[in-house]
Amino acid sequence: MSAGDTAPDLLFSAEQIRHRVRDIAAAIENDAPPEMTLHLIGVLTGGFVFLADLVRALSRPATIDFARCSSYGNRTVSSGSVAWSLVPRDVRGRYVVVVDDIVDSGTTLLGIRTRLEGQHPARLRAACLLDKPSRRRCHVPVEFVGFSIEDIFVVGYGLDHAEQYRHLPYIARLDQRPLTTANSPAGATKPRR
Repeated sequence: MSAGDTAPDLLFSAEQIRHRVRDIAAAIENDAPPEMTLHLIGVLTGGFVFLADLVRALSRPATIDFARCSSYGNRTVSSGSVAWSLVPRDVRGRYVVVVDDIVDSGTTLLGIRTRLEGQHPARLRAACLLDKPSRRRCHVPVEFVGFSIEDIFVVGYGLDHAEQYRHLPYIARLDQRPLTTANSPAGATKPRR
């Protein structure tokens, strides 16, 4: 942290997250037909930690792809359209789970689901560690949710603020006061996620 930053306040411990990841893995396995290989698509960058832990919690084989997409660009408010820089392989006839760190407005997840539905997977699901239903701007199904949270800014377990805090093994809330970091102008307020 740089001068002016505030320390994050613990919201979910590493142990709580481990338990929820195991629960989500079990729910996915119960939902997926036993004859189908699971295909997980991790949404970069924030979803990489959740994806890594989720695939290790599964007791059956899974294939993995990644998608880098965003509805934010360089801004802190969603633009409403999803930009792709990496598209996963064809998912026709597969059991697919989109794995992301957080569902906020729902715009990014809706864009991903729409794109993948056009490829006709056998079943398409979404797994998100965090859900902010009060921020939703569009209806999008999220079948597997770790935790629902209020409209607060969170970091850790892959989630960042100005590329900081991703390494934390837990999820924390940042103080509501403005942050100053090397990557943001002095006095800038935290973006909403």
